[in-house]
Amino acid sequence: MGLEFKLTDRELPISPVFIRFLAQVISGRPFDQENWAEQRSEALTANENDPHSASDSAAIIMGSEMGRERLTRAYTLLFALLTGDLAPLHDLQSRYHFVSFVGIPRSGGSYLTAELFRALGMQPERVASGTAHDSFPEAGPFQLQAGINSWVMSLKTMAEYLTMVETCFGDRKPHSGKIVVPKKLTKSVYSGAFFYSVLGEEAEYVLTVRHPTASCVSTYEKSGGLPGDGRFAVRSNIEEWCRRDLRHIGCDSELLQNMDYFDAYLRYWEQYHLSVASTGLSASRNLRVVAFGKADLEACARAYHDRYSSGLQALKFQVSDKARRLHPDWIKRARPAIDRVEASWKLAGIRFPAEEISEVW
Repeated sequence: MGLEFKLTDRELPISPVFIRFLAQVISGRPFDQENWAEQRSEALTANENDPHSASDSAAIIMGSEMGRERLTRAYTLLFALLTGDLAPLHDLQSRYHFVSFVGIPRSGGSYLTAELFRALGMQPERVASGTAHDSFPEAGPFQLQAGINSWVMSLKTMAEYLTMVETCFGDRKPHSGKIVVPKKLTKSVYSGAFFYSVLGEEAEYVLTVRHPTASCVSTYEKSGGLPGDGRFAVRSNIEEWCRRDLRHIGCDSELLQNMDYFDAYLRYWEQYHLSVASTGLSASRNLRVVAFGKADLEACARAYHDRYSSGLQALKFQVSDKARRLHPDWIKRARPAIDRVEASWKLAGIRFPAEEISEVW
């Protein structure tokens, strides 16, 4: 008995990030205003710089032989992921060496990602956000709702991301036989085994860890400041991820609306770091933990410049003791969550840098 079913781009539409990326490449417009690596500003920033509408971008893609070929490639890779066809993945893994920076937002991953690009001779501000930063591909707690299956979404956006990698990095100089591909992968903790399987056993993962008090302060500053009533609010992508993750573990909307801001953030921070140990990333044989701090982050960045003989100095990393000064009570409240995460990482064979982050930078 043979069965056949058909899925079209109506059921599996092209992602807006992928559409904008392809349209910009085809149009020959450089990625010269990307701000994903900007770390000094705490202001909210726009996600996209493309002036074209989605329909304009789609027309550019379909009117180009390259655009049509890249779309076909993305759907071919999606089919491979859906059916477990490993040959295309093994081919990608043989050509590219992925170096992924994994950590909760505002923990130093963007700095290290940018420094690795610089070490490889690429200007971060000229690298498309979708190929460099944590907005793409999609991953998160499982959701099944009208028109959305988050597992399928992860497969589709991964296929699109890999197509973007081939488009952007295919002609780059290899190092030790492979082309190095830096990527900030904040979302990979939600599907660790998936990312580990797709990117290959030789992929490198750098886990950046920051004290929850300092991460929380940086998050609320990035989102417009601590709400006047001290309660949790959603004003930015990070706060939306926090809301989503807390809903996933059972916090209803009414409870969230009345939660203390730090209590909500701390639960998000703990849940995120527990996922690091429980979803498969710990299987990586090339995993390194870097605590948030000037010395450790700059040392990691210098190592990339040395490894790839860039001839450049690592940029200075800025730290602040603001969290210690503003919220000493939060530091005490965070201790039980830190202890639980440290214990879970130990079970997974990962050393959690509790002492290093205790300075609360």
